[in-house]
Amino acid sequence: MFCFIMLLIPAHSNSVFARTANPLNPVIFADVPDMSMIRVGNTYYMSSTTMHMVQGVPVMKSHDLVNWEIVSYASASLGNVDEMNLNNGKSTYGKGSWASCIRFHKGTYYVSTFAQTTGKTYIYSTKNIEKSRWNEVSFKPAYHDHSLFFDDDGRVYLIYGNGRLNIVELKDDLTGVKSGTDRVLIENASTPAGPNIGLGAEGSQLFKINGKYYLLNITWPVGGMRTVVIHRADKITGPYEGRLAFQDLGVAQGGLIDTPDGRWFAYLFRDYGAVGRIPYLVPVTWENGWPVFGKDGKVPEKLDLPAKKSSIPAIVASDEFNRKKNEPDLPLVWQWNHTPDNNLWSVTRRKGFLRLITGRIDTILTSAKNTLTQRTFGPECLGSTLVDITNMKPGDFAGLCLLQKDYGQFGVKITKENKYIVMINTETGKAVEVEKVPLHDNKVYLKAECNFREKADVAYFYYSLDGKSWKKIGTPLKMVYSLSHFMGYRFGLFNYATQNTGGYADFDFFRIQSKIFSDK
Repeated sequence: MFCFIMLLIPAHSNSVFARTANPLNPVIFADVPDMSMIRVGNTYYMSSTTMHMVQGVPVMKSHDLVNWEIVSYASASLGNVDEMNLNNGKSTYGKGSWASCIRFHKGTYYVSTFAQTTGKTYIYSTKNIEKSRWNEVSFKPAYHDHSLFFDDDGRVYLIYGNGRLNIVELKDDLTGVKSGTDRVLIENASTPAGPNIGLGAEGSQLFKINGKYYLLNITWPVGGMRTVVIHRADKITGPYEGRLAFQDLGVAQGGLIDTPDGRWFAYLFRDYGAVGRIPYLVPVTWENGWPVFGKDGKVPEKLDLPAKKSSIPAIVASDEFNRKKNEPDLPLVWQWNHTPDNNLWSVTRRKGFLRLITGRIDTILTSAKNTLTQRTFGPECLGSTLVDITNMKPGDFAGLCLLQKDYGQFGVKITKENKYIVMINTETGKAVEVEKVPLHDNKVYLKAECNFREKADVAYFYYSLDGKSWKKIGTPLKMVYSLSHFMGYRFGLFNYATQNTGGYADFDFFRIQSKIFSDK
C-alpha cells in the first residue's frame, strides 16, 4: 500500500483518452491503485482502493482488460465513527480502507479489505456483482495487505503482512479466524530483491495455477525502484522458493490474470505524481513453471489488446444533475469525501441541480462535510460547474476545488454586505487567500484545469459570468501527491458555513473534459 512519487511516464502515454489501434500503457491514466482482478467467463472484474472516500472499495468491469467502467462499491461505509464522519476534529485521510482483494467462488463474489481506521478486516459478498447489495462481515484485527484465498479443499485463508508474511485460516462462514491457525508463511519475502530493503514485501496476492501456488508481492530496495517478487510452492503452507520477477519503471504491485484464449498478463500500478497511482498491463509468458514478465524484461509501450476508448463516462463523467425515474441520485463516478450527511444534499429539491446545504460550522475545506468528488485524469483534464448562490448566507463558501493535502479552492464567499469570488492556494502548507474579486451576480461559472503531462502537476483556475468569457483567478497550484491523503487529486464540489447554518448552494452541472486550454 506504500508509494513514493518519483517516476515519469514517457510521452507515448498522452493518448489516454483517444481511441488507438493498439492501447498504450498506462491502461487507465487515473488513480486506481492496489488493483485486484478476476475473470469470470469473458468478463473481468477489478477492485481497488479509495480509502477515505464514501462509498468505498470501487469495483470495475471490463470485457477486454483495457476499457473499464465502475459498476459497484463493495463498502457503503466503515461504520459510524468520528474519523469517517469528520466529527470532533477527526478525519481518516490516508487511511480508511486499504488494498482490497476480489475473488469468485461457487457463484459468489467476494471483496475483502482492511482498515486502520477501525482496526478491522472486512469481507463483502454478493451473488450479483453489479445489481445486488453487498453483505458485510468484519472482525479484528486488520490483516495488512492480505490476499483472500479459497483453496480446492474448501478451506479459506488470508495471507498478510510486511516483510514477514503470515497465513491464517478463516472460519467456514468467514466471520473470523480459526484459533491457532496463524503461522509464518515466509520469514522474509523481500529476500529475492537483495539485502538492502526499504519497503518490506507486502501487497500479497496468491494464485493457484496448474496445481502450484504463486504469491506476488511488491518490495523496494534502498536506492532502487519498486520491484515485483514472486514465490512458488506445491502446498499452500509451503515451503516457498522465491525470485525477483520484475523491475522496470517502478511498475509493481498487483497480480496475474489470463484471457479466454490463454494469454497471461500482470496487472500492476505505477506512482505518477499528483494524478496518483495508475494501472499498467504487462504481458506474461511461462518458462519452467515460472511467469516471465514484460517484453525483454520491460514494460511494453503497446499492448496486443483491443482499442482503447475514452474513460469518459466510464470512470469519470459529466453530470447535468437531471434524474429520470428510477435513476440513482448519484452516478457511480461520484464519491463523497468521508461519510456525508444525507439530510444536507439533494438532486430532487430543485430539478436539474445538486443542492448542498450547510448544517454546521467549519473553517477549512478538509474538515467540511459533503464535498462531492471525482477523480482527476491525465494527461490533461478540465472540470467546470455553474453555481447559483442566491440562497447562501453570510459566512458561506461554495465552489469547486482540487482536493488533496495541498488543495486549490475557489468559489463564492458571502459577507454581510458583499459577495466575492475567492481563490485559496495551500501549496505552502497554509490556506492563503491569493485573490478576491467582487461579485454582483447570483450565478458564476467556475473552471479548474489540470496538466499532468510529463509530471507538470500544475492546475489553473478560472471564472466566468456568462460561460463564454473566462478570467484567470488566483495563482496556479503546484499539485503534490501527499502520503497524508494517499490518493490522486480530485475535483470537488463544496459548500460550508463559517458563521450561520441553513444556507445552500445549487450546482447546475459538473462537466469534465480531456483537454485544457491554458498555456503549458
